[in-house]
Amino acid sequence: MFATLLLPALIAVQPQAGTTLAPDAEARWVPFEMSDGNQIRFTIQVNGKPARAILDSGVTDSFVTTQFADRIGLKARSHEQATAIGGSVEIGWARGGTITFGGLTRTGGRIGISGADGLFPFGADMFVGADILSCCALDIDYDARRFRLLPSGRMPFTGTTVPLSRASTGLFRSELTVAGQRIRPVVVDTGDGSGLTIGDASWAAIGFKRAQVTSTLGWGMGGATVAETAVASAVQLGTLTVPETEIRLERPGGFLTVSSSAGRIGSGLLLRFRVLLDPGAGRMVLQPGKLIDAPVVRSTSGLLMHQDATQLRVIHVMRNSPAAQAGWRDGETICEVDGVAVADMTRLGPAINWGAGAPGTTVRLGLCDGSRRTLTLRRFY
Repeated sequence: MFATLLLPALIAVQPQAGTTLAPDAEARWVPFEMSDGNQIRFTIQVNGKPARAILDSGVTDSFVTTQFADRIGLKARSHEQATAIGGSVEIGWARGGTITFGGLTRTGGRIGISGADGLFPFGADMFVGADILSCCALDIDYDARRFRLLPSGRMPFTGTTVPLSRASTGLFRSELTVAGQRIRPVVVDTGDGSGLTIGDASWAAIGFKRAQVTSTLGWGMGGATVAETAVASAVQLGTLTVPETEIRLERPGGFLTVSSSAGRIGSGLLLRFRVLLDPGAGRMVLQPGKLIDAPVVRSTSGLLMHQDATQLRVIHVMRNSPAAQAGWRDGETICEVDGVAVADMTRLGPAINWGAGAPGTTVRLGLCDGSRRTLTLRRFY
């Protein structure tokens, strides 16, 4: 339920970086896992040190956390404010050093250092942005949980071709159609965990009814943001149609305004395909994956929760939901679900899955303060 979108920040003078691909880069698949925030997380080497990285084409410049920078001795030489989801953040700039993953090696250039550690557990030390990814064609096989970097111009699989360009900010941009409305340009952002985010004009053109709309929570380096959200049908990318996807509204003044974009495609939509991003060749190639026709996973409780080892903490109560009508509040904590301790549930998998259970189900909840409540699930958007 979280979007992890970050910067773009520009600086007048940038040190030059050199990027090379190994001759056997095509064979060097990089395995990845999907993070709790729905991002591609993998292992990378920075100055010879291993790091956990997020593949984030929605970031203009790659950066590391301050904690990781301290660990490997990276020092900022200058600072500036950068635009982020949720507000602005201070970014320090250091010499880039050597970055390697798959068949790619980048030396020199610059790397950002973010002082926004701890805002949300992304579980990463680094975000790899468009400054590095634009060198090549990026082949993401979501079904197999692997990606690779290829020379621009390669076509490793057949699929539907959609235009892809690189904006003046460095971000990747394309287009799509929702409910008959053409939306462009849209940023293609592998680091955004949601499906599709659009601005006011496109939202109004689609014409969602009030009963179809609820609220959700997004999180970026600038902090948390509450956004209206709905589920739209007939989302088209070229000649391909996705039966339905989640759409969020971003108000003026946010990332879309700063990046002069009408929308943003996130991994919640991209993971329905095998995806080739090749801005150098001017194309995005899409091949339907196993999830192409999967329905959107909807909350039926209205509770957005953060899970730790022993409890579930409510971080947002969705508008018009069963939880909202029952008077739930942000910050409340749950320690037991249907008689089972959250601590025991977490050993088997995500303890928050019940929140999207079958409509009509009544769930018995034990709060960590000792009180007890019931919540009957229903579809509300």
